[in-house]
Amino acid sequence: MYEDYEKILTKFADDPDQRRIEGYERSGGYRAWKKVINEMTPDQVTEEVKKSGLRGRGGAGFPTGQKWSFVPKNTGKPTYLCCNADESEPGTFKDRVIIEKDPHQLIEGVAIAAYAIRCEQAFIYIRGEFYYGAQLLDICIRQARAKKYLGTNIFGKGVNVNINVFRGAGAYICGEETGLMESLEGKRGQPRLKPPFPAVVGLFGCPTVINNVETLANLPHIINRGADWYTQIGPKNNFGPKLFCMSGHLNKPGTYEYPMGIPLSQLISIAGGVPAGRTVKGVIPGGSSVPVLLPKDIDTPMDFDSLVKVGSMLGSAGVVVMDDTTCMVRMAMITARFYEHESCGQCTQCREGTAWLYNILHRIEYGEGRMQDLDTLLNVCENMKGRTICVLSDAAAMPVEGFIKNYRSEFEQHVTGKVCPFKAIPALVYGLTAKYAKTAKREIGYALRS
Repeated sequence: MYEDYEKILTKFADDPDQRRIEGYERSGGYRAWKKVINEMTPDQVTEEVKKSGLRGRGGAGFPTGQKWSFVPKNTGKPTYLCCNADESEPGTFKDRVIIEKDPHQLIEGVAIAAYAIRCEQAFIYIRGEFYYGAQLLDICIRQARAKKYLGTNIFGKGVNVNINVFRGAGAYICGEETGLMESLEGKRGQPRLKPPFPAVVGLFGCPTVINNVETLANLPHIINRGADWYTQIGPKNNFGPKLFCMSGHLNKPGTYEYPMGIPLSQLISIAGGVPAGRTVKGVIPGGSSVPVLLPKDIDTPMDFDSLVKVGSMLGSAGVVVMDDTTCMVRMAMITARFYEHESCGQCTQCREGTAWLYNILHRIEYGEGRMQDLDTLLNVCENMKGRTICVLSDAAAMPVEGFIKNYRSEFEQHVTGKVCPFKAIPALVYGLTAKYAKTAKREIGYALRS
């Protein structure tokens, strides 16, 4: 059934002409924007998006139309829209594909969302490292302004929409919506206490909506083809196309578009399967902040609700596949090191907890662990969840907790053996072909030196 799937978000990703406004128009671009301006009111746009069941593609999966409806009207203040393009989750690179391959699709989506919430000034907050994407968006926004798709009195209908690109400085915490707003205001990127929520008191103290790149890229297609068409894609309450970031031990890593609900096992197969005839040991289904899945759960549908049922989350759909050569203690340690580095330090549980996780895991990985360390780690994780201003603390705790619960015997083996059993195995013993042996030896050498 998935072999015949018609791509939607990435249909023209291989056409370099799509980055020029003339090429985008030839493929039907800005038709939805014209329809919105000429035929629909802001409330009608919101209702159509609600009807489509579109859920946010940034990780939380909150209904997009419902989020828009929280914005108060007639406050006397401007309303702002922020497109979150600060793609920072390890294992995730879907938004970058849209930005670099089909930027006008995003710009049209931003314009539609801005119209729906009666916003005249929108921002695209893009990760600082995405230099090419930021430059390309600037060029495409200028093209759209020249064609009168953006600016003042668009199509003579009295509608004003302006979009500005804002480059961040590469901080993971600025992917959190209130940290993003703090950064946009020129402050240190530290999350805010909620409530008040951004829809009421957001950017510059005004009502604000924050949507992910992939979320906004869906809007032109919903407007052009209708909510009823959209709800025919994917399972109930998980409608629409989804971009899956496939990485790790795969023959063909990359970004793949399929309907929500495609089985994880089929995605792995489409991405070429595991190299050199190895077996799957575990899969992270939604970026580094979600719990790892065991091979027994490999047939789980890739949607928000199905993954929750097996103890994980879809998150950003950053799928990381690990074969049986992977040291899960080292994976947990590397994950903890990332979150320790990226914590803004505002909350004690996060600031201290991430350091505890990394230090204890480092000790276990390098032969100095104690059996009681495993229960200590789980206790620290439990005390990090749900007790901080933002969810970075939870994002650090959940994967470590998942690694220990699913691979506890491997952690115990590190403690009792006083060494990582995966470090000393030569590349060729792993059964790798010559193509992969060189890479494996380099990785093993790095592990031994670190």
